[in-house]
Amino acid sequence: MKRIMLIGSAFIGIIVGAGFASGQEILQYFTSFGALGVLAAVVSTILFAYVGMMLVWLGSKLKAESHTVVIRKITGDSAVGKTIAGIVDIVLIIALFGFGVVMLAGGGSSFEQQFGIPAFLGTALMAILVFLFGMMKIDGVVKVIGNITPLLIICILIIAGYCIVTMSGSFSELNQLAQSHKPAVPNWFLAGVNYVSLNVGLGASMSIVMGGSEKNPKVAAWGGLVGGLVLGVMIMLSHFAILTNIDTVGHLALPMLGLVNDISPIFGIFMSIVIYLMIFNTCLGMFYSLATRFTKNDTKQFKVFYTVMILIGFVVSFAGFKDLMTFFYPVIGYLGLVLIGVLIYAPFKMKKLENKAPEHYPNNVGQTNS
Repeated sequence: MKRIMLIGSAFIGIIVGAGFASGQEILQYFTSFGALGVLAAVVSTILFAYVGMMLVWLGSKLKAESHTVVIRKITGDSAVGKTIAGIVDIVLIIALFGFGVVMLAGGGSSFEQQFGIPAFLGTALMAILVFLFGMMKIDGVVKVIGNITPLLIICILIIAGYCIVTMSGSFSELNQLAQSHKPAVPNWFLAGVNYVSLNVGLGASMSIVMGGSEKNPKVAAWGGLVGGLVLGVMIMLSHFAILTNIDTVGHLALPMLGLVNDISPIFGIFMSIVIYLMIFNTCLGMFYSLATRFTKNDTKQFKVFYTVMILIGFVVSFAGFKDLMTFFYPVIGYLGLVLIGVLIYAPFKMKKLENKAPEHYPNNVGQTNS
């Protein structure tokens, strides 16, 4: 059970970055639809539960050290399969670097809004932390990411509870005001699907690598499932909190942080640190996964590649948090639909492979009980 909770917590930590923890993603993908944002959240919850379960399970089943092992195994050796595998690989590489850059910028924005510290200092600190912790082995990285996540869950529960008790004004007015904000995509159903496909691009690679470190595929699957369900609940609570206070926080770059500051300035400081740590979680996951795509972890080549990518990301991050989100998120969200399609097909493909000789699996994982 402990291992399941750690995997679930780590999965949430990989997904929850600058956009979610700050409330900006929730505002764009859910709250901008008003009450209908709840339906979008339900769609996302169902998909997150399935995607989380499949990603970590596949990583464990195939003992994967990078996402390429899983993608190539599922898509097969045909010309069409290789083409799909190539497309998914490119999407994930772009997503890993793109989100890594957005997280670096988000770290600077959170410090600037809460403490008035120049954004580049917050970004520089983030880059240094990501560099230092990225030198750890994969098990250490998973523990770091998983152990930070419960802090955000506690904070969201406190914020949602406070918003329920202190809600004032007409719900219909708040609903109308929320719908005046421009959504990321045209309708609530597409928003729920697109949000998951966006985050699949964000978390797929690290989730697979994380699964590869878990010997028991059943434990991996349950961890991903639990993580996906809890993430869905967090989306709903965050949506409700922002919706009930849309008149005061809707214009902020980090609306969730604005909510916390209304509760207590001291709690605001604590929450800003938690948000920064969650941004760190995702940023670490992105650059670590990117490096494992091109090199073998815990080698000299890995460390050199990892360091160079962080330095390049640091320079690109000065384009700004909100502008980077607006550019990267919708594009990667639509491209991530290809990966969701692959994950839906994955269990059928794995069943076919299990009926074949063990040599079809690396390291004889075809004989591993699931």
